[in-house]
Amino acid sequence: MDHATGALGSLIPKLGELLKEEYKLQSSVKKDVKHLEKGLESMHAALRKVGDVPRDQLDELVKLWANEVRDLSYRIEDIIDKFLVHVEGPEPEDKPHMLKQLMMKMGGLLTKFMKRHAIGDEIKSIKVSVQEAADWRDRYRVHEVVANPNVATTADPRLLALYKDQKELVGIDDSLNEVTKMLSDGDGDVSKQLKTISIFGFGGLGKTTLAKAVYNKLKTQFNCSAFVPVGRQPSVKKLLNDILYGIGKKMYPGLDERQLIDEIRVLLEKKRYLVVIDDIWDKNSWELVKTALVCNNCGSRIITTTRILEVATRTGKVYRLQPLSRDLSEDLFHRRLFGGKINQPNHLLSEIYNKILHKCGGVPLAIITIASLLASKPVELWSKVYTSIGFGHEENEDVENTRKILLFSYYDLPCHLKTCLLYLSIYPEDHLIGKDSLIWKWVAEGFIHEEPGLRLFEIGERYFNELVNKSMIMPVETPYHGIITGCRVHDIMLDMICLLSKEENFVTVLDSDEQYTTSHCNSRRLVVHRRVRPLASTSTLQARSLNAICSYEMLPSLSCFEVLRVLALDGPTDSHNPNYLEHVGKLVHLRYLKLASMGMHELPKEIGYLKFLMVLDLAGKSKSKLPESIHLLSQLKCLNISETKIEVPYWIGDLTCLEELCLAEVGIHSNFLTELGKLTELRKLRISKSVTVGGNIAMNSWAESVAKLSKIQVIDIDFILVYRFSSHVDNPWERNILLPQLRVLRMAYQEPGLVATINPSLLPNLSHLQLNVYSPDLEVFGSFRELVSLELVTWSALHHDTIGGVGAFPKLRVFKTQATTCSFQEGDMPVLESLEFQAVAQSNDDGISIDFDFGSLGNLPFLQEVRVYLWAPLADYKNAKEIAKRAIDVLPNCLRHDITQQDMRDWSRRFPN
Repeated sequence: MDHATGALGSLIPKLGELLKEEYKLQSSVKKDVKHLEKGLESMHAALRKVGDVPRDQLDELVKLWANEVRDLSYRIEDIIDKFLVHVEGPEPEDKPHMLKQLMMKMGGLLTKFMKRHAIGDEIKSIKVSVQEAADWRDRYRVHEVVANPNVATTADPRLLALYKDQKELVGIDDSLNEVTKMLSDGDGDVSKQLKTISIFGFGGLGKTTLAKAVYNKLKTQFNCSAFVPVGRQPSVKKLLNDILYGIGKKMYPGLDERQLIDEIRVLLEKKRYLVVIDDIWDKNSWELVKTALVCNNCGSRIITTTRILEVATRTGKVYRLQPLSRDLSEDLFHRRLFGGKINQPNHLLSEIYNKILHKCGGVPLAIITIASLLASKPVELWSKVYTSIGFGHEENEDVENTRKILLFSYYDLPCHLKTCLLYLSIYPEDHLIGKDSLIWKWVAEGFIHEEPGLRLFEIGERYFNELVNKSMIMPVETPYHGIITGCRVHDIMLDMICLLSKEENFVTVLDSDEQYTTSHCNSRRLVVHRRVRPLASTSTLQARSLNAICSYEMLPSLSCFEVLRVLALDGPTDSHNPNYLEHVGKLVHLRYLKLASMGMHELPKEIGYLKFLMVLDLAGKSKSKLPESIHLLSQLKCLNISETKIEVPYWIGDLTCLEELCLAEVGIHSNFLTELGKLTELRKLRISKSVTVGGNIAMNSWAESVAKLSKIQVIDIDFILVYRFSSHVDNPWERNILLPQLRVLRMAYQEPGLVATINPSLLPNLSHLQLNVYSPDLEVFGSFRELVSLELVTWSALHHDTIGGVGAFPKLRVFKTQATTCSFQEGDMPVLESLEFQAVAQSNDDGISIDFDFGSLGNLPFLQEVRVYLWAPLADYKNAKEIAKRAIDVLPNCLRHDITQQDMRDWSRRFPN
């Protein structure tokens, strides 16, 4: 399903299904269905043609026709789906008494007869509507709409390194130093005064990136710190709670605004703090925040960012962020185009090259976006690209020009990616969008096109990567792991997406006290953000999805929804309404169900009757359990209970279609270790807390089950606790092997036999590895060509004598080891960004020495952060830490660093040998 063609992509195959004998339609109805199928195929072709033309280049009558046909396609599919559901019927959990079963069967046959008769009448009515649409199409000559040529694009493998931090790559050093100097100016009492700096500039210039860079550089100099995004319509309580979480790692959802302000002031009263308030849109938001941030003469610092000058001048001293210089603009442009800093290639057409750079105006987001677009275009087409963007004769250097660039990038997307991008308008500003949940929503909405040999999630993951590749979304990684778990959307990009989504009537967002209109009732995707008045439950809503982040009390009853496919309730943690799911069993079309904390101790068993349900995602800390009826969900592909206290059900092996399973923990008495082997479709296994494995039998069962997962790609387990009840220890991995398609393996536990299976020839796709090791040798790990993250756990005192040398670890960006290590030589781990290791400090006649040469970190050119666990006698720790800190500070890399104290008296307990 694409937005451009409405539901026609999925509807037409369903009409073909209706012709099958099992649905027993009358011959006259079948004839009408065939006629419909032919007419809708013609409509589908016309809509595809219309979808290839930018909306602002379409005739208004063509727009009206396309909107009407799309809406008609949704109405038809809803009718067909209702018929199919009623004819096939739900599957009851328990078999009734024989007499009752016979009566139910007779009643069911009568119902199906009536439904078949009704569908015949519906088809006749639909035929009339489709014919009217066809006449309208011919009258307005829709078939003559001219589409722009579609130039094929190729994937750019350099996306992560180049767009991970767009402004940091080029031109940030001067601004970073200038803002740092503004914050540190002054001596004596002046330096102790509270200072506030406001970074001002229009959207896309890199204000947030600069503020984050300053924050990362300086935060270790303060007692506490917080980086808090605000956004256009901030929730006061969320804003204050975010500050509290940053400075004290606690949140207080039950407190009101005044109490939250008081709590912040108490925490900050005698502390030197650094707080960044990012993206302020109005003076009132700042005035509220300012009341909470104590002026305590402890040398505290506040940084704000805003695109509104009046707000900037009100908050403090203004730093006006300037666009990139011509040289830096060229540098960034070339990096995005060619993957490195090079001079202007001779083959580039200098006139059009200069025009594009001039009109980008030094805005990093604009430069990256247009360069991403041009990366897949022949140079001969650059002039056409420039003209199509809408660059005219006027001098235009503001955000509107960037929006034109972004709009053209949108229109350059294939239809399926346009649809997926528009769907991001369901999320509020500054929202961290979970990658997996987003892809599963795309699947449930029908946006993913089936391809032979690939599963829908895998195709959706490719869509996600393509959007990142085209610089439409920014990937977000798990800190210190290098795994992309989500994305964010730049403010300007989100503005554009929301504008398009509203124009196309793709998503309807209800905020504040807004109530339904007729168009809302007919909206196919309904989003409810913050509310002050409940929505009425009197209307019949045609929405296929409901995404809500408000309290459940504000939502209409589920009985209002007839064709809902996606229900995502992400209400606040203090929102409790255990009765809201009373009518969930009637949502027979549901594919995706996400429930945050609702204060319930037991889920309704009717969830198990939702025969089309593909995703069940539960959150919340209330003690609950899964109803046994869920084992009937034969199409369930994703079960996520990793953020709950729900125990793994004994019937988990019945869910044989599961592709993604996320659990909290597995206890020693659970049968999960054997049941896991039945889930042969599993692609991802995530356990957020622990797995307890007791005894040799359980260890063998675990290895045997893992080896049976023939399609597994991700095994991500936080902690495995092993109990050995016998001195005789088998090696379960002699008989079982890991599968070659594994990409992520985080399964560290004390099992020497597992290490022998970790070999690049057996696991060629491995990109993330966490493992318990018994030898300091790194040679085998350096041979993994795709390895991005490596974490080595050890229970013995190990020391890495060599790192691997030239050619080893070609893609490694994150390295964490519980061993000590030798110095780094030039060429070791050439793209390493994050490093964590142990070091030992000893006292001697010459003072204190540390068994690591910190100067060798200068041989890691891309290193950004280092974490050191420094073992030292208590009496020497302060001096040892200062020595390590000074050695790191003098490095040219300007590393972020964290040095953690480890008491030398604990060394023998931690490493007994």
